[in-house]
Amino acid sequence: MRPILLPFFLSLSSVVFGQEFPRSDLDASRIADELYGTQDDDLNYEELYENLLQLLSHPLDLNKSDSEELRFLKVLSEEQIGNILKYREENGKLISIYELQAVPGLDLETILKLAPLVKVTDPASTLDASFWSRVRKEGNNYIITRYERTIESRHGFENDVDSAHKFNGSPGKLYVRLRSSRASDYSVGFTAEKDPGEYISWNSKLKFYGFDYLSFHVQVQNKGRLKNLIVGDFQSQFAQGIMLGGGFGTGKGSETVLTARRSNVGLMPYTSVNEAGFLRGAAATIELSRRIYLTGFFSRAKRDATLASDTISGTVISSFQQSGLHRNISEMSKRKVITDQNAALIIQYKYGQLDAGLMYNILNFNTDVVRNHTPYNQFNFGGSTLQNLGAYINYTFLNAAFFGEFSRSLNGGNALTTGVLLGLASRLDMAILFRSFARNYYSFYSNAFGENSLTQNEKGIYWGWKYRLGHRFGLSGYVDFFKFPWLRYRGYAPSNGHEWLLRFSYQPSRKVMMFIHAREEMKERNTGEAKVTFPTAEGRKYNYLVGVEYGLRQKLRMKTRAQFSTYHFNGQTNRGMALVQDISAEIGKLQITARYAITDTDDYDNRQYVYENDVWLAYSMPAYSGVGTRKIVLVEYKINRYLCIWARFASTNFPNEKKIGSGLDAIGTNTKNDVKFQLRITF
Repeated sequence: MRPILLPFFLSLSSVVFGQEFPRSDLDASRIADELYGTQDDDLNYEELYENLLQLLSHPLDLNKSDSEELRFLKVLSEEQIGNILKYREENGKLISIYELQAVPGLDLETILKLAPLVKVTDPASTLDASFWSRVRKEGNNYIITRYERTIESRHGFENDVDSAHKFNGSPGKLYVRLRSSRASDYSVGFTAEKDPGEYISWNSKLKFYGFDYLSFHVQVQNKGRLKNLIVGDFQSQFAQGIMLGGGFGTGKGSETVLTARRSNVGLMPYTSVNEAGFLRGAAATIELSRRIYLTGFFSRAKRDATLASDTISGTVISSFQQSGLHRNISEMSKRKVITDQNAALIIQYKYGQLDAGLMYNILNFNTDVVRNHTPYNQFNFGGSTLQNLGAYINYTFLNAAFFGEFSRSLNGGNALTTGVLLGLASRLDMAILFRSFARNYYSFYSNAFGENSLTQNEKGIYWGWKYRLGHRFGLSGYVDFFKFPWLRYRGYAPSNGHEWLLRFSYQPSRKVMMFIHAREEMKERNTGEAKVTFPTAEGRKYNYLVGVEYGLRQKLRMKTRAQFSTYHFNGQTNRGMALVQDISAEIGKLQITARYAITDTDDYDNRQYVYENDVWLAYSMPAYSGVGTRKIVLVEYKINRYLCIWARFASTNFPNEKKIGSGLDAIGTNTKNDVKFQLRITF
């Protein structure tokens, strides 16, 4: 029997939560602060995180989601996940999302974080309704068109650039996306993108038609024994991501417990514009029996690479290109020049709280991979065929969730991750994780928890915890000890390292939230080039963050953030800082967000990554570096329930510089201005 207070909970829905759709209320800034690790590597975080943001923007159905899908949200503890499933089992399907208030162990703060990420399908509607009826009544349907560009001209567009490197296309970036989906039922969509400098052409003599990047998918779910079928572009996330990991794993960050464990969510459509790492073909999961599931996929995709001549093998792959840029003759010569064929079989056994499986993956390139030899890459993959075997086990007992995965490259080494998430008390959660990746373990589609960007050449043990001191205070932290048994990039000697983080948060009311964050990381790094030996020294980086978010009135909010860092290396100390002030106001159908930021960094090692508010489903986290200011204005206007428009203007100024950027992307002035426009049509 449902709680007698349920009608009262439902009556609070409009007051507590507000409107459910469209889901522009997804708090991307919270995701950036809590889920994503501290950004230190020189990676395209914006495209990597956009992938996760788009996955989270399509809500899970609380009446159909299993424990792994709920874990993927990185909001609920093991105890809370268990309570939701138990409540659903005892009381039947939820009537509304607001019924979560009746689930034991779910406080209001957790429900508010969870609300934009989940939905409850009307129990009266079933999959027996016609497809078009489901699309019209309960589908999440929209079309996005987006245009952006830098007003100043980049060096690659200038006439003095040689023909091989001059940009061929227009300076604007175009983006078009269509998607229609219904949780646990279907998804159909395509994405098209043209980067600045790329050329749109319908000339059949070129290697592409129209947009430089095109992606599409068709997915159906829960059709009898066919649990999942995807045709087109997709991604896979199995076990702990050692062998088959989608490009949406989170690293060590302010969420110190839940991010340690990868979610075994299986196959999902790929909708990002990151042009590397996705699979293209067909994939399916079939229920062989009540407890046994079989998943298989086949992918055949063209990839960007640099080709070279080898005296033995002829033409070989010397390196892979992942920028996705094809703006000139030089970059076009590396576009889709190789083919990889990827196939996998996964058999899963599920019974109660036990989830175990065996995995096999084979990857073939149409030509050999022969790296340019350097001291650190002697154990990198070589050849044309890679085969991996693996096994995993997940088991939940009371408030302890055990997990582990083992994988072996048949022509290389082993990789292992194992750990446990513990709910030690109602206010204390903990994570312990051990990892060991051989220097000759290979996987091109891995995304396991670790210090390196590659699942290779690393051993470590991680301990994370968080403690809630009542409803207002929170304390969390982690300690991670790791070592690299072999050489690595910029570290030409076996080495050890460590990292720790401590975060204190205080939320006296729904309108006010404050946090303090401190982190240290120590890694050894080369001190310089040497003819015989490569001397290394310890590099220690300290990061400090202070943030305050407060509401002055119901529809006026402000955020203040200060970031500081120091980097100590080889007897020298350099520093960096960023001061950021945001203000957001809602006036009827109009919402305006503005930012003013000051940055002062001594070098690129002290660059400051700061999340920026952007148009819906776009993710912006640039690196603030140098001495300058940044100003942003974002305007959102909801014309009606079907139409919404965004306009964004960002300006960066470095008063002591004569140019911004380097190489073909350099701008011959100390000011850079960017504009972006987006239109969303929902139907």
